[in-house]
Amino acid sequence: MTPRARQSVAAAVTGLGLVTAAGIGVKETWSQVIGAAVPRGVRRPAALRDLPCDFMYMVDGPDVDSELGVSSHRLMARYAQLAVIAAREAVADAGLDPRYWDSARVAVVIGSAHGGLDFHDAQHDVLTARGARRVSPKVPLLNGINGAASSIARDLGTHGPSLAVATACSSGTDAIGTALHLLRAGACDIAVAGGAESMCSRSNFAGTCNAKALSTRTDDPTAACRPFDVGRDGFVVGEGAGVLVLERPEHARARGARPRASLLGYGAAISSETSSPVAPSEAGIELALRTALADAGVEANEIDHVNAHGTSTVMNDLVESAVLHRVLGDGPLVTSTKSMTGHTLGAAGGIEAALTVLALQEQLVPATVNLQTQDPRVPVEVVARTARAARLDCATTTSLGFGGHNAALVLARD
Repeated sequence: MTPRARQSVAAAVTGLGLVTAAGIGVKETWSQVIGAAVPRGVRRPAALRDLPCDFMYMVDGPDVDSELGVSSHRLMARYAQLAVIAAREAVADAGLDPRYWDSARVAVVIGSAHGGLDFHDAQHDVLTARGARRVSPKVPLLNGINGAASSIARDLGTHGPSLAVATACSSGTDAIGTALHLLRAGACDIAVAGGAESMCSRSNFAGTCNAKALSTRTDDPTAACRPFDVGRDGFVVGEGAGVLVLERPEHARARGARPRASLLGYGAAISSETSSPVAPSEAGIELALRTALADAGVEANEIDHVNAHGTSTVMNDLVESAVLHRVLGDGPLVTSTKSMTGHTLGAAGGIEAALTVLALQEQLVPATVNLQTQDPRVPVEVVARTARAARLDCATTTSLGFGGHNAALVLARD
């Protein structure tokens, strides 16, 4: 069965928006991801001082006052600000003008793992130091994981479904999959979907350090995120947002839009059989991937490229690569773009789906830049150090989240 066989239930990907440590905007992010030898944006924020992992990938900017307006951005946590900026780019890239669309037929679905956790932490400090009467009344508004979706809906003037997805590090992928279901069900004609995250919480970092999940390579932080490398020792947190505009194919055709790619399928599964909620499970990942392939009507041997979850933790990379090899064989070229963006948690699925679309368009697989020596236990072909040109017709991107969440998307070149 060819990737085109289920075109009637696919979604057209007509727009992309990105805000990452690699760059603000699709053009800048893609240029950095495919062309740079060293990641940028790795910083040591004051909130992380003296922790075993005191660094993360941070977005350089943006100027939210000029981008969003002072009165608007003060009603958004930082992750929601990044989401709105990415959504605006995606809508413009799709050639859509919110003044003229049917706002009741536009959905917004955004995933996040932590929402406004940083704002919550800051206000907890205020509560402790200065008392309850000094706590901001914006806490209930800015803390929520729904903030990005509602902020985008208000900014774009949409009136269709507005949903927030919280499945840890699978959130962005599950948001895009949920949007695909809404389009198929006829609940909307257009969906603005993806993920957003900005998490620099001292308590969260401390706990994740204690869970042995974060890299402690403090002497060389730009080289710390090294998925599939024999010397990897944990992931590096990043902030950012990735948003796609999805449309029913007939809606895109009717307005003369030229899709960047097609979203063919989505699969999700929970690893409920594991004794630890943070341990990856081969069974859960495999079920999500096989479900996505079946949903897309695509055979395993048709997948040319995988943008893997590839966190740079010892167990994730071993478990995920074993499943990729068992399900997809030796054929696909695998990469983890987290080496350039950091692990953006709930935003990762949105960012990596956008980068997968760009790989299909440009026929170019981004490199896993810090991969120097591939772990011999990793049985897949990982593109290392420099981007590689290749024939790419169909690709998948995978996401795994604490709590046992697993998700996968299947995309095809238009």
